[in-house]
Amino acid sequence: MILTCLILLAIGLLVLVVYSDLFVDAASSLSIKLKVPKILIALTIASFGTCAPELAISFNSIRTGNVDMTIANVIGSSIVNILLIVGLAAIVKPIKVKERTSKKELPILALITTTFFFLISDSIFRKGATNGLSRQDAIVLLCCFLLFLLYIFIVVRKNKNDEKSKAKYSLKKSIILIVLSLLAIVVASDIVVDNAVLLAEQIGISQKVIAMTVIVIGTSLPELIMTIESARKGEFDMAVGNIIGTNIFNICIVLGLPIAIYGGVSSGSFNIVDTTIVLVSALIFYIFGKSGRELSRREGMLMVLVFILYYSYVIFI
Repeated sequence: MILTCLILLAIGLLVLVVYSDLFVDAASSLSIKLKVPKILIALTIASFGTCAPELAISFNSIRTGNVDMTIANVIGSSIVNILLIVGLAAIVKPIKVKERTSKKELPILALITTTFFFLISDSIFRKGATNGLSRQDAIVLLCCFLLFLLYIFIVVRKNKNDEKSKAKYSLKKSIILIVLSLLAIVVASDIVVDNAVLLAEQIGISQKVIAMTVIVIGTSLPELIMTIESARKGEFDMAVGNIIGTNIFNICIVLGLPIAIYGGVSSGSFNIVDTTIVLVSALIFYIFGKSGRELSRREGMLMVLVFILYYSYVIFI
């Protein structure tokens, strides 16, 4: 049974990674065909594509009552995206951060993450309370996302896209691939969630640990590949924009949307340490991006070190 679960889990994660990558390529081609500026691709379409596995898993987890997996999915992804992925990308090649990004996009991410921290950290305000999110909290997160979209459209209107990029697929093929890849992602997410839960039960490990390690790191592979490749090629806007957009999507949509639909969730598995690390990672990203407007190799190594320390806590404590 354990071997079967591991095989199906690996297959599910592989399908998620492959079809998320396909989704991003197809969505990017569609954007180019429709003459949408690159910044919109980085902050929205690329981010949504790489968040598609997390979104599908979040819906399936809440629907089936696996709350720990839902919360771990977002908390873990937010931490991995910044501390591990941005950290590794900066080690590969120092990341230049544009002035607009350091003054606008990074503060927006820090503000939304701070809002999430206060909404989920019920134990700070009520002694003995279990950390969680209500439907009203989810609506607040969705409103934050709408404000983020408004900011993006303002940026798009002010910045003309003079770049001539070649679309990988035709308009018709892009639409077909987007639909097929989303279907594959939904099916694969079912396989991942079901087998992760079975595996946790079989070997006596909590859903939190399974979700924060196997699922989170597995579904973050698209972001990892895209960010490191973007940094290596000097496409720093794409690298930074993808992570900022992805984390905002994770907090506001991946967590906010299913909770707004299905109702509030709470979990005793997540304490103030977990929620604080999410906030700290966003603040580190902002501080390092603002100082000198470059993420250096030394700062990247520090981010990876914080990631290792936190995950050691998650696994061994």
